[in-house]
Amino acid sequence: MSDNAQHHAPFTPPSGPPRQGPGSDTAVHRLLPLAGPLPERPRVLGLGRGPGRGALLLASAAGAEVTAADPHEPFLAELRETAAARGLEGSIRTVRADLGALPFPDGSFDVVRAESPGVLGFDRALAEWRRLLAPGGTLVLTERVRAAPGPGPAARALRSGPHPLRTVAENAAAAIGAGWHVLGCLTGPESDREAHHGPLTARADTADITDPGMAEAVAGARDEFAPHREHGTSYGYADFVLRPVDPRWPVRPERDGEAGEVREITAAAFGSTDEADLVDALRRDPDAWLPGLSHVAEAPDGQVVAHALITRCRVGDAPAAALAPVSVTPGHQRTGAGQAVVRAVLDAARLRGERLVLVLGHPEYYPRFGFVRASEYGIRPGFEVPDEAMMALVLDDSMPVPSGTITYPAAFGV
Repeated sequence: MSDNAQHHAPFTPPSGPPRQGPGSDTAVHRLLPLAGPLPERPRVLGLGRGPGRGALLLASAAGAEVTAADPHEPFLAELRETAAARGLEGSIRTVRADLGALPFPDGSFDVVRAESPGVLGFDRALAEWRRLLAPGGTLVLTERVRAAPGPGPAARALRSGPHPLRTVAENAAAAIGAGWHVLGCLTGPESDREAHHGPLTARADTADITDPGMAEAVAGARDEFAPHREHGTSYGYADFVLRPVDPRWPVRPERDGEAGEVREITAAAFGSTDEADLVDALRRDPDAWLPGLSHVAEAPDGQVVAHALITRCRVGDAPAAALAPVSVTPGHQRTGAGQAVVRAVLDAARLRGERLVLVLGHPEYYPRFGFVRASEYGIRPGFEVPDEAMMALVLDDSMPVPSGTITYPAAFGV
């Protein structure tokens, strides 16, 4: 279990007020641990429509000091009233603000939780909200997504407008291209959408639009309902957990001619040539080697100091991917180089369309990347290892996760 899990009370979804942002309470609880170890009292910025159900959840379940920002004062007033009723007034402050011009200093928050980027759109939100995060901070963002790529009247309708809807994979690719790591994403079920649209529909129909800002809020809500009515099965919601790339450790795919350098790093990291021999053997196996999934991290002087490799394996009859080995030269261990190269190669696997990554490794290290016990999915190796050491990371939850016995390439010797 990640260290972060120690800082969160058992999850109990709060009752009322109705949620106006599309983010799921359960999704927040599942995704927040991916933010990694947090301060004892993390500073959280809650952004998005509604009376702050997410802010209440974070203040109570995560022990956070929450700042809730929204352009609509009636929502903030309702949040203050509810927070006081629950004894959370000391944990939540409200700020009326334009989400595109937030009045907070750079580096003010450990977590920014946005239930929707609203009129900013996904790309602009990533660009403008990055500055708000403290070093190592995380953005947890809910975005409406298309259920699948491809042509057709529903897809064309959903792609129109100033912020065209994209698939989960397309948004993940946009985030990676903009200099973020994707720590995790979770596609929300239909129940999340219904829980969002039901209360928001009622609120839009009964809102007093003479209140400052409410006319804009109602118009935005009704614009969101339209595709739901016409193309309800063509889109949904997804939660993205994102972290800015660490500029201290430039990471890139291994280049031609660097196999020898990677071998030296691997041998130095493990104190023997066994793992280096494994990497070389995997290179020679065309059924195992996955182009573009051997990554290295560079020190400030350009020296390659870390390496991470993902190769093909199988779970039952389904293709999967194996993360191994991960190597950091002794002089650069515990500096962040290893985490940087692992996150980068996982991003590359996501972009390549891999759905499932497995790792046999230290149970105190890999959960920070989102790995959980593989046995939770009915996945087991064909040899004896501690259950907590065999872990799995689902990169795409839009399809069922395969179960069964893991088959590794012959180079692993198992």
